[in-house]
Amino acid sequence: MRRFSRHRLEAVLLERGLVDRGTLEKIVARQKKNGQSTAKLLVEIGLLSEEEILVLMEEELNIPRVDFDASSIDQNITNMIPAEMAKRHLVVPVERKGEVLVLAMVDPFDLAAIDDISMVTGLKIQPATARESVIRHMIAQFYGLPGSSSAREGEEEAVRESEAGGYSQTVGEEEAPVMRMVNALIERAVEEGASDIHLEPDGDKLRLRLRLDGVLHDLTPPPLQLGVKIISRVKIMANLDIAEKRLPQDGHIQWRGRKRGISMRVSTLPTVSGEKIVIRLLEKDKIVLPLEKLGFTSDHYNALQSLLLNRHGLILVTGPTGCGKTTTLYSALHYLNRPEVNIITVEDPVEYRLQGINQVQVNRRINRTFANALRSILRQDPNIIMVGEIRDLETAKITAQAALTGHLVLSTLHTNHAAGAVTRLIDMGLEEYLITASLLGVIAQRLVRKVCPHCREEYVPDADEKSFFRHFFGKEVPPFLVRGRGCRYCSGTGYHGRTSIQEIIVLNRELRQLILEGETAEILQQKAAAGGMRSLIMDGRRVVEEGITTVDEIVRATFSSIFETGGGTLDETVAYLSRRHSQRS
Repeated sequence: MRRFSRHRLEAVLLERGLVDRGTLEKIVARQKKNGQSTAKLLVEIGLLSEEEILVLMEEELNIPRVDFDASSIDQNITNMIPAEMAKRHLVVPVERKGEVLVLAMVDPFDLAAIDDISMVTGLKIQPATARESVIRHMIAQFYGLPGSSSAREGEEEAVRESEAGGYSQTVGEEEAPVMRMVNALIERAVEEGASDIHLEPDGDKLRLRLRLDGVLHDLTPPPLQLGVKIISRVKIMANLDIAEKRLPQDGHIQWRGRKRGISMRVSTLPTVSGEKIVIRLLEKDKIVLPLEKLGFTSDHYNALQSLLLNRHGLILVTGPTGCGKTTTLYSALHYLNRPEVNIITVEDPVEYRLQGINQVQVNRRINRTFANALRSILRQDPNIIMVGEIRDLETAKITAQAALTGHLVLSTLHTNHAAGAVTRLIDMGLEEYLITASLLGVIAQRLVRKVCPHCREEYVPDADEKSFFRHFFGKEVPPFLVRGRGCRYCSGTGYHGRTSIQEIIVLNRELRQLILEGETAEILQQKAAAGGMRSLIMDGRRVVEEGITTVDEIVRATFSSIFETGGGTLDETVAYLSRRHSQRS
């Protein structure tokens, strides 16, 4: 069997200009000293990401990459090597081809591991690669069957892993593999940048899904006998009642993994198939961004700053669930947080604990609603108040009155575009004069996926896209657009990472007068656009023309606002989406 050489990887790194010779010599010296792989050292010092190295090894060194989630691996194959050996070398046997065993490895250049496993199995080894977090997850899954000989080998290790994760408790034979499985799943989700983990009973298996860049992706489901125990383990970690399966529950986990800590919100939901659990991963680095890194263009950034510099008034952020409203609000609070101001929030739930800011959690069981909490907050001498969401007239009135009496108030509404926030408040029953007197501005936003940088390509727009540009963007399409072909780096989607698009209405005298006259949201939107506001759709056109994303992604993200703001008819939009869906299928 051909063996892969670290020297070839080093040569490729130099050929591609990814490292200079001096840096590479230092990395090689460290590798020889501590035994770490060259690839891992490159990741640790930040020269390349793990994903970039895997792509490099596949493209340049022809080392295949295993997609566990698209493969069905026989338990007889994984039983060919002991659990202890799989954990020590971080390897998973994938497939036997005659006298050759395909072996997924964190380090495909680890000759000691290849020799050990070749000796144990009596087969030649064909190294393959996968993410370290994925291999750890698969080891926990394949070598975690209760009652199997391999399950008992890792109990002491499970205790150590548990203590590292903040859960030092006595672990029995049944709990050890489940603990490893859950820890590995969370570690994998964190490594891949997931925002949510879904655990869903589905017939004869527990369906596992990760939400990556706003879209759910299936993982290899664990054995049926582990499913119920995995659900129970997560509930224990979140301090939930494991005996209660009839009612929804909410909990929280502070988890410390191999590389960093993370806060998680856990929600359970009884379904006809069993309890479904969703774990929201709350990483401070993703939730609380510096204001300049929110993806705002310079004019939008200046508009946002001008709103935040006010001493009093109401600022609203609007959009559907998952559009980044919380990130924008938390980043704004981080920007405003200074020793001389008193900031208090009321949230449902508190997404992340912010240092130096007083946060209040809504609790309806003791009648601590948004409105009641706000009344108490106003007696706490606040300068700045953040209300998680305006859901009813009572909350809207207290919020508006707080903005009128010398407080800067930030909050959210679920509307499709910025002008819709005004009509939503009026529909709730808030008087027009309170809106015009208190409201400073409204930010509507969406998150859109970015074209994958590793497989991006230019192409000539088709007839549908030409028609779309004319109908919805009001101009001719550029001669070339950008899309992603789909590759390992983006899991075949053509997208990797997300950015935001926005529209910002800053209320002026003319808009306040139109609100008092009872004009519709459409008229308000048109007047704001005439005054220089760039709508969501036009901001979407900007990121398409700059090659950041695709037309299809803008339509997906702004579908609800396209026809509401006069950018085209519902029938035209649905017809476009239907044709694109048929082409992809």
